[in-house]
Amino acid sequence: MEQIQVDTPLAAKPQRGFNTADFVARFGPLIFLVVLMAAFTILNPRFLSADNLFNVMRQISITGLIAIGMTFVILTGGIDLSVGSLLAVAGIAAAIVAKGGNENTLSLAETTEQVGYGVVAAMTVAILVGLAGGFLQGLTITRLGVPAFVVTLGGLSAFRGATLLLSRGGPISGFDDSYKAIGQGRILATETFPGIPIPVLIFLGFALLAHIVLRYTRYGRYVYAVGGNREAARLSGLNVDLIIWSVYIIVGFFAGLGGFVLSSRLGASEVVAGVGYELTVIASVVIGGTSLFGGEGNVIGTVIGSILIGVLTNGLVLLNVSPYVQQIIIGVIIVLAVGFDRLVKSRRTV
Repeated sequence: MEQIQVDTPLAAKPQRGFNTADFVARFGPLIFLVVLMAAFTILNPRFLSADNLFNVMRQISITGLIAIGMTFVILTGGIDLSVGSLLAVAGIAAAIVAKGGNENTLSLAETTEQVGYGVVAAMTVAILVGLAGGFLQGLTITRLGVPAFVVTLGGLSAFRGATLLLSRGGPISGFDDSYKAIGQGRILATETFPGIPIPVLIFLGFALLAHIVLRYTRYGRYVYAVGGNREAARLSGLNVDLIIWSVYIIVGFFAGLGGFVLSSRLGASEVVAGVGYELTVIASVVIGGTSLFGGEGNVIGTVIGSILIGVLTNGLVLLNVSPYVQQIIIGVIIVLAVGFDRLVKSRRTV
């Protein structure tokens, strides 16, 4: 009797069902953001106005910039607690260059005689100060083997002291319109449309650039590799110390840029600028899905996390919630986000 042969696949792939843990880990921050915005809109319809939404984005643009750099650091399993202080010293340095000195002026009125070196020089110096701070901290971490937590905790104090020293303990203000244009300017403004704040464009532009670097370049893959398994990355031939060093330089760059943009937006450089930014920045990164243990996360999640923090803060303000309570809520959210990250990882299927 003739046998009939039936073709069968060599290796049938098992059908994988819906993974709730993966879905929540990937889209949880976005879902929470949408729900939060809907809740605040119901409680206060003014929340969803164009003016308020652009105000939220402008408020988060500074911490959002630093959060982009912090994403690189945390992806490698590191941390930087000095970013607020580094932002402050960069802002003071920019003000000194713009004014041509460190004389404190308590009035926000424009000075009658501008003797400084211009807005371009001021921004350049602010970025260089940020790069130098990141360079020194990264060097200490990689060459001397001091834990990042200790180095950046020391940097938090040292940079704040440098801010006080450079500024003589007071604010520097009285800038011309060209200096304030970047922080306070808008584009595409009309009678019915408030316009897009320039700091928001800077934030979103660098977020897109950072996303491309992490997602589509070799350097981005190296950052993930170091964070995923540092020893395996070293055995694979990667210069782990150089990669770790580089991420602190990157976050230093964003702290310097953020210091200039904040000074431009406020029309003054203050010694208390950036106080508490470390908490907000780390919260934005962690809530956005980047693991504090390294190797997992992305810049898009950081952007969502930054917006979520901004929406939460703005909504609580509109509801007249005490700023002290706001800090408690943000702190609790950080703890819950880290705990949620560990829970999701333990329940994921291989």
